[in-house]
Amino acid sequence: MALSSSCSTLKSVNSRWTSPRPSPVPKLADLRRHSLLPELRYTPNVKLTATNALRTVEQTTLTEDQKLSAYGSDQEDLASLPKPRILVAEKLGEAGVSLLRKFGDVDCSYELSPEDLKKKVAESDALIVRSGTKVTREVFEAAKGRLKVVGRAGVGIDNVDLQAATEHGCLVVNAPTANTVAAAEHGIALLASMARNVAQADASIKAGKWERSKYVGVSLVGKTLAIMGFGKVGTEVARRAKGLGMNVISHDPYAPADRARALGVELVSFDQAISTADFISLHMPLTPATKKVFNDETFSKMKKGVRLVNVARGGVIDEDALVRALDSGVVAQAALDVFCEEPPSKESRLIQHENVTVTPHLGASTKEAQEGVAIEIAEAVAGALKGELSATAVNAPMVAPEVLSELAPYIVLAEKLGRLAVQLASGGKGVQSIKVVYRSARDRDDLDTRLLRAMITKGIIEPISDSYVNLVNADFIAKQKGLRISEERTVVESSPEYPVDSIQVQISNVESSFAGAVSDGGAISIEGKVKYGVPHLTCVGSFGVDVSLEGNLILCRQVDQPGMIGQVGNILGEQNVNVSFMSVGRTVVRKQAIMAIGVDEEPDKKTLEKIGGVSAIEEFVFLKL
Repeated sequence: MALSSSCSTLKSVNSRWTSPRPSPVPKLADLRRHSLLPELRYTPNVKLTATNALRTVEQTTLTEDQKLSAYGSDQEDLASLPKPRILVAEKLGEAGVSLLRKFGDVDCSYELSPEDLKKKVAESDALIVRSGTKVTREVFEAAKGRLKVVGRAGVGIDNVDLQAATEHGCLVVNAPTANTVAAAEHGIALLASMARNVAQADASIKAGKWERSKYVGVSLVGKTLAIMGFGKVGTEVARRAKGLGMNVISHDPYAPADRARALGVELVSFDQAISTADFISLHMPLTPATKKVFNDETFSKMKKGVRLVNVARGGVIDEDALVRALDSGVVAQAALDVFCEEPPSKESRLIQHENVTVTPHLGASTKEAQEGVAIEIAEAVAGALKGELSATAVNAPMVAPEVLSELAPYIVLAEKLGRLAVQLASGGKGVQSIKVVYRSARDRDDLDTRLLRAMITKGIIEPISDSYVNLVNADFIAKQKGLRISEERTVVESSPEYPVDSIQVQISNVESSFAGAVSDGGAISIEGKVKYGVPHLTCVGSFGVDVSLEGNLILCRQVDQPGMIGQVGNILGEQNVNVSFMSVGRTVVRKQAIMAIGVDEEPDKKTLEKIGGVSAIEEFVFLKL
C-alpha cells in the first residue's frame, strides 16, 4: 500500500488558450519532386512525412542550393512531372471522379479480388474505397511504400487497417460531413412512416386487403423525441422534429449547451432521456462504451409504448433484447436502417417482426449525398497527395523517432488521464471547458506540448465517439465537439532530463460521477506522472494517491478507519477479481480518504454493489483504462 499526502499547490507562470496555427512544413510532394530526392530516399531509417520533413531536410547533408530547392519556387515549372496514379476500387460519384482526373491518372476498377487489389495498389499512389473493400495489412505490404493515401468515401473506416496504414506511412482520410442531411432526412422518414404504419399498410393493401382500423397510427405533434447523440446528424434531426411540433430532448456528453438551447433542445442525462421519451432516435457512434447499450436493462427503464428509430450503427442495440421489448409491448414499434450483421439473416425474428420497419442501410443513399461524398473524398485525397495536412485524417502521422522515444510514456499518461477525466464527468451538461497543467523544469521552447494535448483530446473524445484523434486533427475535432482546451505550464525544480514532471487535467462546469474527484475550486481534477517509465495516477481531487495506470481502476471515497482495505479486498477476492495494486490518500487522519484499487478484470454489477454497500464507503466509481 502506498500512502501519499494531498496534492501540492502549483504556481502558474504561463497560460495560453490553445488555438495555435501549426508551424509551416514543406509539402511532401514538393520534397519528393526536387533535386534532394535521391539523398532523402536513401537516408537510412528516415520516413518522410508531413511532421518530420522539415527536420529531415535540415539534418541531411545537402548543399544550400539543394535545401532551398526543397521548398520549391513559384517560378519552377513542374508541369513535366508524372501525375499520381489513383485507384478507385468502388463506385464513386462522377463529380468526384472528374475532380480526380484533373489532378492524376484515375483507374476505376470495381469488384477486385484481394489478389487483384494487391497487384493494383503496387502501382498506385492513392486508393479510394467505400465500405465493401477490405484494405488489410497485406494490401499495405503489397504497395511496398508507394501508397501514400487511402480515402474512405463515407464516415466509418472499419474496413481499413489503421495501424498498418500508419506503420507504412500512409495517410487515411474519410468524408464525414457530406451525408449529414441525407441521414437526418431518412431518420425523419422512418419516424413518420413508423408512426403511421406506412410500410405495413402498403404491404396489406398490395396483398388485397383493406384494413383501415388495424393501422391506426399516432401523432407526432406534442410528443417527446429523445435524440441520443447530438452531433451533425442528431442536430439536423432536431431541426426537422421541431418543425413537426415535437418536444425535443437530447443526451450527448459533448454537445455544447448553447447550441442545443439555440435549437430549443434540452440536454438531459441518459436515463432521463430514455425514461421520458415517446420516441427515441439513435445517432451515437459504435464504441466499446455504446456497444449494445440498448439492452434489457435499458429497455426496462423506458416508458411503455415507446417507439425507436436507428439510422446510426446497428451494434448499439442488443437485437435479441429489442425483440423481447417488442413482444412485451415496452417498445411499441421500431424502425431500423442498420443492423449488427449486414445484410441480416432472412430468418431474423427482428426483421420479420410485424411492428418493425426496416430499410437496407439507406441513410446516405440520395443522389445529392453520393455526389457530395464523392467530392469531399476527392478533395481530401488530392490534398493529401499534394502533401497538405487534412482535417479529416483518421490515423496518426509519423513523428521523428527521437521525439517519440522521449515522449512515449508521457503520451500514454496523457491519453489515460483524458480517459479517466471524461468518465468522471456526468449529468446532462456537456463537457466544454478543459484545462491542462504541465509541470516541467524545461524552458517553454524546449517542450512542445501539441502531441500531449492531442493525446489528452483523444482520451476525452474517443471512448464515446467515432472520431479518431491524432496530432493532425486534434484541435479541429476539439473545436467541432465544442471543447475549449487551455494549457498552463508551471516551472518546478526537477531534472530537465525529463520533459515533464507531471500532467494535471481539469474539467470545469460539469457534475461529477465521483464527488471526491472535485477539487476545492469546483472542477474535476486528476493528476499523473511517469515513474520508472510507467504512467501513474498521483492525485484525485484534493487527495494524493499513487497507482499505476494499468488494467482498470476502482475509486472509493470513504471514512478513514482501519479494516477498509481488507473488506474491499475480500469482496473482490470472493468473486475471483485480481487486485494488482491498492493505494490510499487522505487529507486528515481519521476523516476522509480515497482508496484507489487496480483490478485486472471488470467486476460484475453485484460485486460493485457489494463494495458500495460497505457502510464506511460514501461513494465509488469503476473506471476503464
